[in-house]
Amino acid sequence: MLDLAQKWIIFCALLGSGYATCPARCECSEAAQTVKCVSKDLRTVPAGIPGYTRNLFITGNQISRIGPESFIGLENVTTLSLSNNRISEVESQTFSRLKSLRFLDLSNNQLAVIHPEAFTIQNQSLRDLNLSRALYNHSSIMDLAISLRWSSLGALQVLDLSHNSLILLPARIFSHLTNLRRLQLSNNSLVTIRNATFQGLERLEELDLSLNSLKTVSEEGVQELDKMPETMLVLGDNPFMCKCGIEPFTLWVNRSQARIRDAEELACAFPVSLRNMSLLEAGKLTLGCHQRDAGGDLVLQTSYVFLGLVLGFIGLIFLFVLYLNRKGIKKRMYEMRDACREVWEGYHYRFELDSDPRLSQVSSAADL
Repeated sequence: MLDLAQKWIIFCALLGSGYATCPARCECSEAAQTVKCVSKDLRTVPAGIPGYTRNLFITGNQISRIGPESFIGLENVTTLSLSNNRISEVESQTFSRLKSLRFLDLSNNQLAVIHPEAFTIQNQSLRDLNLSRALYNHSSIMDLAISLRWSSLGALQVLDLSHNSLILLPARIFSHLTNLRRLQLSNNSLVTIRNATFQGLERLEELDLSLNSLKTVSEEGVQELDKMPETMLVLGDNPFMCKCGIEPFTLWVNRSQARIRDAEELACAFPVSLRNMSLLEAGKLTLGCHQRDAGGDLVLQTSYVFLGLVLGFIGLIFLFVLYLNRKGIKKRMYEMRDACREVWEGYHYRFELDSDPRLSQVSSAADL
């Protein structure tokens, strides 16, 4: 009987200690290997999170920064959600001890400072990184570019950078993510695709560029996209401007329909006369660019010829007037020459008097 009581006490003690490991204001489930600290007004990552935790959700709090000390003893965590915490700084080696981490969610934060090795993780285990609505402003992309280059993310397969007001992407920003399969860039403000923007993404399977500010895709951008022939593209809801210069892009859209998921939904936004017209159809139209250019060149050439004729006629009249007045002009030239000679001789005489005092005295005596 005593043995049974002792066993019961030990069981209760173990059970109680198990519950005691759950941090205050958090919910822990050992069976589900999950800890949730949701909307508890936490200012730091709570200490004492159980070692059995595989799924850790710390969301909707007031955590401003995270560092290497934030996740000690959590080697088993595979899913970490830190969304909506107002995090502004991620220090180097923050996640380095989470050697089993596969999914990291930092969405809906205010990342202003991202240290170079912020995403260094043992075993390169991370597969999915969510940074949607996470960057404080579009300039934070430079910090992120350095971090993606320095951190160990060679096995990353999914990267979400949507809703970040990005205008331009640094060249080679993704060059070290050689195993990336899906890149989400929708709901930004991207205005162009430049050379080397997507360098290193030969294995990319899906690229979402919808809901940006692309008015066209330049020849340089088309070449960049053609370097990823196996990538499925999403280009919808961009304000494409169907005017002179867009023909190469519309021809490319027609040629690449098989790899543009929403090719049939792509439409002109400007000008008003072509609004909502499919780019596939716009590519078949003659926008009149070449005709207008040829007409403009013809008008310009005609103007030059007319101007040349007018100037030539004026020149002939000028020469004719000179010929008729040649005697008067010659007389005036002689008069101007004599006048200049008299002025010069008078100046020379005065200069000699001023330079020789004796001549000056002789001149004065003569005046007397």
